[in-house]
Amino acid sequence: MHNNLSLYNSLTRTKEPFRALHPPFVGLYVCGPTVYSHPHLGHARPAITYDLLFRYLTYLEYKVRYVRNITDVGHLVNDADEGEDKIQKKAKLDNLEPMEVVQIYMNSYHKNMADLNTLNPSIEPRASGHIIEQIELIRVLFNKGYAYEVNGSVYFDVLKYSEKYKYGKLSGRVLEELQANTRALEGQDEKKNPFDFALWKKATPEHLMRWPSPWSDGYPGWHLECSAMSNKYLGDPFDIHGGGMDLLFPHHECEIAQSTAARGSEPVRYWVHNNMITINGQKMARSLGNFITLEELFTGNHPMLTQAFSPMTIRFFILQAHYRSTVDFSNEALLAAEKGFQKLMKAVATLKKLRPSDKSTIDVAALSKFFHEAMDDDLNSPALISYLFEGVRLINSINDGTEKIIADDLAALTDLFNKFVFDILGLKDEAASGGDEKITGDLMKIIIDMRQDAKNKKEWALSDKIRNDLKNAGITLKDLKDGAEWSRE
Repeated sequence: MHNNLSLYNSLTRTKEPFRALHPPFVGLYVCGPTVYSHPHLGHARPAITYDLLFRYLTYLEYKVRYVRNITDVGHLVNDADEGEDKIQKKAKLDNLEPMEVVQIYMNSYHKNMADLNTLNPSIEPRASGHIIEQIELIRVLFNKGYAYEVNGSVYFDVLKYSEKYKYGKLSGRVLEELQANTRALEGQDEKKNPFDFALWKKATPEHLMRWPSPWSDGYPGWHLECSAMSNKYLGDPFDIHGGGMDLLFPHHECEIAQSTAARGSEPVRYWVHNNMITINGQKMARSLGNFITLEELFTGNHPMLTQAFSPMTIRFFILQAHYRSTVDFSNEALLAAEKGFQKLMKAVATLKKLRPSDKSTIDVAALSKFFHEAMDDDLNSPALISYLFEGVRLINSINDGTEKIIADDLAALTDLFNKFVFDILGLKDEAASGGDEKITGDLMKIIIDMRQDAKNKKEWALSDKIRNDLKNAGITLKDLKDGAEWSRE
């Protein structure tokens, strides 16, 4: 098994060689969305990042169980256990049942993830479907002395935990600084300490989502679901836990604390965090009002956009940056990504048409080595893309006759591009994917045949008009010996 992969571990803040606990099996858990709104560009970043990881681990012949949760209860408007549940708040605004809100936006999320060509996870559990497991985890924490009840709500005792374990090891937060800087907030006076976090919240009379428990009719805290569901489906410990960098604190820190307290050991070997998408240097987020939905990107219906951008342009745009670096959004950046993606797809189409020679002047094995080294280096997708464009240069040189390639090398180069462009990066040739594009292709064939008929009749003015009108529409015709081929500018 190929096992040169290294991943940056947020827990140790170093790149570490990847070793599965039980090779060839890998457990991958990723924090999915809280489904109370249509997905925006910020949601695409983690989806594509962990799809890339899932694809590459599968390519390396690991048997991956990829679990991505859906948060449909317990995520409050304020991360400090305050305010209203985000889904309940949306349900009241739209006069819907909370689970109706969940279904509407979960459907929207799944549609957009399919548009972006992300693979389905192996298991997609919902928090509301695992209330029993969460209650049982709270029972364990009570039995071990790390949970306490106040007025029907249950909280995790961070100070008690810190007597034996180190709270803040993932985020770098120092408990003494939290004690000094955290003030008691309204509604938190029932906690022993302001930085303790909710395991179970007693429901107020008007709260719609509630379940019976030994402590009250209520609902679980946001952090609890991931500990309960990851343990159920991946065991303890498991290999990789992923999510956005904005989840590092408090969500993932709280996960570590409650899981470690319950089971006496670290729950996860590798913590992997993707960075944010920004607009003018500020994180893109619904709470900040600077978001742009994926549907707006796909339709171009947003004042910041000059046109619609295809799902594969969005995917390519995100993959151009390393997952741990920020990506600054702009219309200009998307236009550049669109141009790069189309250049790559054109080269792939050209590759299919190449004919072998009696000798090779290019080194496909060296190119393959560069491709693998890029991905093995903490999923370095921008480095891989740069090597792909070196391959594009070679493909175009073979096509124009300045480079040559034998049949075996041509087969190897074709296989290499298919695996890394389509199987690993998860891109697809939208122009060849059917649907409206097939109709466009059929229409272009009719137009080209009409122009050829005009040329045969020596109706040069009509022939030139067709070519020029197509050019004005963004389509270039290239005359060949036996017809013409077209491409988008």
